[in-house]
Amino acid sequence: MDFDLNEEQRLLKDSIDGLLTDSYDFESRKKYMKEKGGWSKAVWGKLAEQGLLGLPFAEADGGFGGGGVETMIVMEALGKALVLEPYLATVVIGGGFLRHAGSDAQKAAHVPGIIDGSKTLAFAQLEKNSRYDLFDVATTAKKKGDGWIIDGEKFVVLNGENADTLVVTARTKGDRRDKTGIGVFLVPASAKGVTKKSYPTQDGLHAADITFTGVEVGSDAAIGNPDDSLALIERVVDEARVALCAEAVGLMDESLKTTVEYIKTRKQFGVAIGSFQSLQHRASDMFVAAEQARSMSMFATMAGDFEDARERSNAIAAAKAQIGKSLKFVGQQAIQLHGGIGMTMEAKIGHYFKRLTMIENSFGDTDYHQRRVADGGGLI
Repeated sequence: MDFDLNEEQRLLKDSIDGLLTDSYDFESRKKYMKEKGGWSKAVWGKLAEQGLLGLPFAEADGGFGGGGVETMIVMEALGKALVLEPYLATVVIGGGFLRHAGSDAQKAAHVPGIIDGSKTLAFAQLEKNSRYDLFDVATTAKKKGDGWIIDGEKFVVLNGENADTLVVTARTKGDRRDKTGIGVFLVPASAKGVTKKSYPTQDGLHAADITFTGVEVGSDAAIGNPDDSLALIERVVDEARVALCAEAVGLMDESLKTTVEYIKTRKQFGVAIGSFQSLQHRASDMFVAAEQARSMSMFATMAGDFEDARERSNAIAAAKAQIGKSLKFVGQQAIQLHGGIGMTMEAKIGHYFKRLTMIENSFGDTDYHQRRVADGGGLI
């Protein structure tokens, strides 16, 4: 198979690499972390100007009709630069729900704002006892006339502090762990009854715990079938997992590069520690692990287009499991080869390790995805 990028994809890669090289060095990132919500509105605007926020949307909706490979290119670049902006939450996940199941009216109301950078979204899915099970939903959406009333709690909602619109999973019927009776709803973040508790996460991003108390939304709030949207949720979350795999590859690339540069300059016993054969072997093992992850990221990207849900889910679970192993090895080796300085806030390698660790635990950790593969299809 031909894994080379075509000319348009190479131009996209050069474009985003150039933008982030100019706008996103480590010192700038520390400044962006102190802005409201923990990310830079100016950088978000630059991403919009280059068309990156509209990349996966259909041309009919004002986007560029990009596919999985284009998203992979962007996410890998965002990983290398340790970008804080909510591309995953807004474009990949929020945009994914709109692309796959949004009505024409819903797309018209939300997609233009996503593309021009004026609107961000957040996915409110995780609950107190749900862990990684997407079907474990206690939050309820009950009919009231033509609309709905939503009650419940969601936790660790990335970009929940700043999002204009929340994409909320809620149960319309059945018991908490039933795989039917689950809907997806677009809820204005400013709606009456929505309360937030915001906080920074370990990797420098920001999240919020959100409570919904008698939140009223109209009939147009439901995306797709409000009584049977688990398959839609699984598909969009699979796309998020693929995007995280690509981001992890970018993070591992930069972690390896930073570590090799460090051991070439750090001296012990009067010589650079990179001259020690044992450390060269460890750096070589890091390279192999990163390349394994790259191959699996490409595989996951292709699998994202599989129409068979079980085949797609199994392939992506396998990729997430392998990349989870690789990122843990690369991250831990990078910290060890840096020594004590790698644990300080001043050294960027520690920030890469934190983000890698958070990715490993996002939408299913390595053990979870290994069980999905063992079950022969992943839909557990």
